[in-house]
Amino acid sequence: MLKNLFKLWRRNEPKLPETANEEVLLKVIDPARLPKHIAIIMDGNGRWANQRGMPRAYGHRAGVESLRDIVKLCSELKIQYLTCYAFSTENWKRPPKEIEALMSLLVEYLNKEIDELCANNVRVNAIGRTEEFPYDVQKTLNMAINKSKNNKGLVLNLALNYGGRTELVEAIKLLGRDIKEGQLSPEAIDENVVQRYLYTSNFPDPDLLIRPSGDFRISNFLLWQLAYTEFWLTPVLWPDFRRIHLLQALVDYQCRERRFGGLKET
Repeated sequence: MLKNLFKLWRRNEPKLPETANEEVLLKVIDPARLPKHIAIIMDGNGRWANQRGMPRAYGHRAGVESLRDIVKLCSELKIQYLTCYAFSTENWKRPPKEIEALMSLLVEYLNKEIDELCANNVRVNAIGRTEEFPYDVQKTLNMAINKSKNNKGLVLNLALNYGGRTELVEAIKLLGRDIKEGQLSPEAIDENVVQRYLYTSNFPDPDLLIRPSGDFRISNFLLWQLAYTEFWLTPVLWPDFRRIHLLQALVDYQCRERRFGGLKET
């Protein structure tokens, strides 16, 4: 009954009923139909801070609380992969002070959270050109990855110095090198072969992409992997994004019919 009501809501209402609290949403969600892989563009920190007359770094720090909430809920729900867009290749264009604050915050987050992440069986991973980060950031990131590498629960995949186009360029270079060295025939190239050269070669493509902050773009994020991902957009800024919003996204996701370009027989 609840599931049918939410299907009706999705067709006719712009937002969830006021009675749809966390407890109600948890009852509606089918644990057997949860996405394996959720991707999130953590956007809106700067605007959140500006609205409060505070520096942008204040918004980034507030956004960490949202990340903590979402990681914990994904772990509880036994989501397998969570990829969070934390720092893009384009973010180097920001003011040096903001970049320095972001680097410091990443180090602080990993140092403070790694023990709890491990206690919850979370494995930390990173994709992107992390070798371009300052030494202390690389050292802390490697510490978190190594300390959690044997955990079998949620994979927290941080996209750091990541760009979708950069990923594809690097994949093409590696693919071309293997062709040149005779390890790969051009005729053998298909989607599965290309996938092997991506940063996410060991992960399934995201089932669900969540974009807070009201923007309608993917911002150079997972360009190959999002081909058939379901999008869920919300005007809520990332520092205000909490468990209730992720649950809303999951309910909406489960009300959709994923056809991957085909049609189901009626």
